[in-house]
Amino acid sequence: MSARPDPASPWLTVIGIGEDGLAGLSAIARAALDEAGIVYGGARHQDLAEVPGARFRSWPSPFHEGVAELEARRDRPTVVLASGDPMWFGIGATLARSIPAEEMLVLPAPSSLSLAAARLGWPLGEVEILSLHGRPVDTLRAALHPGARILALTSGARTPGEIADLLVDEGYGESRVVVLEHLGGPAERRVEALAESFEGVVADLNVTAIEAVPVRDTPLRARVPGLPDDAFRHDGKLTKREIRAATLARLMPLPGSLLWDVGAGSGAVAIEWMRAARGARAIGLEPHDERRAVARANAAALGTPGLELLDADAPEGLEGLEAPDAVFLGGGLTAPGMIEAVLRALKPGGRLVANAVTLESEAVLLAAHARFGGELTRIAISRASPVGGMTGWRPLMPVTQWSLVR
Repeated sequence: MSARPDPASPWLTVIGIGEDGLAGLSAIARAALDEAGIVYGGARHQDLAEVPGARFRSWPSPFHEGVAELEARRDRPTVVLASGDPMWFGIGATLARSIPAEEMLVLPAPSSLSLAAARLGWPLGEVEILSLHGRPVDTLRAALHPGARILALTSGARTPGEIADLLVDEGYGESRVVVLEHLGGPAERRVEALAESFEGVVADLNVTAIEAVPVRDTPLRARVPGLPDDAFRHDGKLTKREIRAATLARLMPLPGSLLWDVGAGSGAVAIEWMRAARGARAIGLEPHDERRAVARANAAALGTPGLELLDADAPEGLEGLEAPDAVFLGGGLTAPGMIEAVLRALKPGGRLVANAVTLESEAVLLAAHARFGGELTRIAISRASPVGGMTGWRPLMPVTQWSLVR
């Protein structure tokens, strides 16, 4: 009698397999392997599951061709092998975007992240999880704060050393770094050191744990918008700290949402948007080469290397872009048709915020408010600074801010 739960079960079975190989698979998973006409996976998965070569297919490159192959096998028993939990930074999550849930049975194994938390005694719900697999290590910078516990999926043996170097660079050289190799299998091993003295030779298959400990005078970089102005390199084209915080409050960054930053300058607003919410994305339009280079450097230094920067003017450069959840107009307000173009592009519920410091730009905002509604705010900031041997207030240029929810 088959161990599969029902003869009408989905044609595609995604099986998570651990370092313990076949011994760790359930009866249902073993039956699915036996019945599958084709089994997809990596060479390591083939070895762990002991799949005969005649039935095994390595994932083609590019990856989307493999998905097309899978879909062509609809209604024929097929298995995809994955590491650990396929729905946790794994191929199951990718396939779920193309294949309906009712056509797919997912059989997870304990993820390497769950095993790492168990080995360390860290409650998984209190841990920051990062995937650095195929992603810049600079992404880690946004997650650092005193006392942070971070589990990072890596791209291989070099990544833990790069993580240690980054920690030292950020002022977290006294952080504990633990590299956990081949979790759940006979080759499991643990390498541990402080970041400043980390020199470990480690295996390609690892999870790296970080317990963040700052050295003296390490700057704090909160995820709440309003980083100090000196956190950014800039040529003067910078939305100042207090204005930036007020701007982000109106833009309302939400998980997975997309911002258009028109006239990105140093990238400060887009960077803070991406830091403020998990998975938040931003596209910055900036026609000046030097400013794009500075914005790119700021994004890497502040943990948002995924910031997309385009050499383009608006509104022409907005054509063909993914529809945004929010738009910030920090420049280009006097360009003909600018406001109409971004309002057409905004999703329902999308937020538009425009800041003006010149009389000409302010006139555009006053006219837009009269035509489209929304809210107008005047923001005037003064900062204390030396005046001779005493202290006085020095005003920044006042900002007129127009905000609108579509």
